Amino acid sequence: MKIEVWSDFVCPFCYMGKRRLEIALNEFEYKTDVEISFKSFELDPSAKKEYSENIHELIAKKYKISVEQAKASNDQIVLQAEAIGLNYNFNKLIPTNTFDAHRLSQYAKTKGKMNELSEKIFKAYFVDSLNISDYKVLADLAEEVGISRDESLRILESNQYNEEVREDEKNASKLGIDAVPYFVFDDKYAVSGAQPAEVFLEALYKIDKEGKVNDSSSGSCSGGKCDI
Repeated sequence: MKIEVWSDFVCPFCYMGKRRLEIALNEFEYKTDVEISFKSFELDPSAKKEYSENIHELIAKKYKISVEQAKASNDQIVLQAEAIGLNYNFNKLIPTNTFDAHRLSQYAKTKGKMNELSEKIFKAYFVDSLNISDYKVLADLAEEVGISRDESLRILESNQYNEEVREDEKNASKLGIDAVPYFVFDDKYAVSGAQPAEVFLEALYKIDKEGKVNDSSSGSCSGGKCDI
């Protein structure tokens, strides 16, 4: 079974969706037959690499709400993440652009390390408060999963893998994907949003039996915005 996952590294629900899918897979008796492939998706391609505002201030501006309301909403996301073992640190999170992180993950794919690097980048952003557009940070993360740090820096300092990122984004558009995370099973069935692990597990068994899974949505990000 093949599962393609469209996600962005700054999408809080994408990391939760990834973890919930993994929880489901741990209970799926045929998990060794499942191949997961991550696809590039930018919530905000125009995002800057550096911001003077913190994430609470940026969310407040985006949704036209108060900073206090934005922080309260982010606190709720933190609680959801904690329930599945993810310790988000929104207060120290560094908002940035994700294009280079996606480029490096595309390179990691050629080394069979895309899934491992994706986990590292998610954790770096949401848990470790690192700048995931910084080339040295990304190269360090690549080295942690067994990819050459020097080669990673060379890739990042070039324009390599730009087209691969854009191709994933074009395919997302063709499929009508405008919110992430978005999971496509065997090119036939889709699950949208950071669904509970039970939903993913049910989907896995239904697909294994060639049953159709409804395309439902819960907990996702779209157009630079996340459900709050």
